Amino acid sequence: MTKKIKVKTPLVEMDGDEMTRIIWKMIKDKLILKNLDIELKYFDLGVKHRDDTDDKVTVDAAEAIKKYGVGVKCATITPDADRITEYKLKKAWPSPNGTIRSLLDGTVFRKPIMTNNILPAVRSWRKPIVIGRHAYGDVYKSQEILVEGPGKAELVFTGENGKTIRKEIHNFKGGGIVMGMHNTDKSIRSFAQACINYALSEKMDLWFGAKDTISKIYHARFKDIFGEEIAKHKDELAKAGVNYRYLLIDDAVAQIMKHEGGLLWACKNYDGDVFSDMLASGYGSLGMMTSVLVSPDGKFEYEAAHGTVRRHYYEHLKGNATSTNSVASIFAWAGGIKKRGALDGTQAVVDFANMLKKSVIDCIESGIVTKDLTNLVTPATKKYETTEGFIDQVALRVEKAMNM
Repeated sequence: MTKKIKVKTPLVEMDGDEMTRIIWKMIKDKLILKNLDIELKYFDLGVKHRDDTDDKVTVDAAEAIKKYGVGVKCATITPDADRITEYKLKKAWPSPNGTIRSLLDGTVFRKPIMTNNILPAVRSWRKPIVIGRHAYGDVYKSQEILVEGPGKAELVFTGENGKTIRKEIHNFKGGGIVMGMHNTDKSIRSFAQACINYALSEKMDLWFGAKDTISKIYHARFKDIFGEEIAKHKDELAKAGVNYRYLLIDDAVAQIMKHEGGLLWACKNYDGDVFSDMLASGYGSLGMMTSVLVSPDGKFEYEAAHGTVRRHYYEHLKGNATSTNSVASIFAWAGGIKKRGALDGTQAVVDFANMLKKSVIDCIESGIVTKDLTNLVTPATKKYETTEGFIDQVALRVEKAMNM
């Protein structure tokens, strides 16, 4: 029997929903607990348990990450009207990702998982393009009003000194909609600092895009604060060979399609949400994208960048075999374990995490894939593994490496 590797400090584990919850347990049982002596601080972020606890469990999970420093998270449901009915929920609870990001004041970095036999759809992309997504405010913390008839919508700010600033948004002649968004200098500055630190650590160029030509206060504030932080690190960036560019967001999108990669693209919250999925698809699959939330004080939360794979879950409930890509979920565990080992100074734990990632890549490069990758690998194949079969193939490689 293989001797388990001891992990010194507990790891925060956040369970999720639907098919990814099924995959999550397989990964934990077959790849993690079988090989590591690790204490997991478990939080069930499944939508029913969030509903039962009035979402307190999400806050508790974020506080645990603050305490222990590293967490791993399964994909979760953000309920809409249909999900409220389906799961008999009290209300449409907010995105747990958004709640955790807000409580940690974190920035999300998403990076494609590249293999030699999956070529990006964009011919020029030869290196990973990392998305740095601002993880606070904007549409994710907005307030909305459904306007049912004529009237005037205003934006009002009342300062502590009693001074009021008032701007008319629109004078409605009939029905419509209104949204109010906000951000804070503190959060924007933390975002800029996190992106600069990431670019320095990876020695990759940093881009930031917004639309300050149209949004001359809101977007311009992002541009100005980014510029201030870049100026503070000018010498450090130059020494590391890291170049910074500010671009209008539409120009950034156009140029990214012709770039070779190897850069960090810092995006506002909504832009990062959209473009991370675009990049994931362009590099191969949403199932081949890592995601890590990094707080300004060095707390880390690793997760898959995709959702709960609802359609496959319904097939699973019928007793039908599925072929669901588990790569991003395995990499989430590996990323969290590697960071845990690095913070604890336990090289054996770091080595295990690297070996786990290598085992996954080796499977794919040898033609062992789930159904979603069959037409993406070169050469294309009609053969594919089931959900559990792929994880078993990874486990065989891990077991072999552990016994060497």
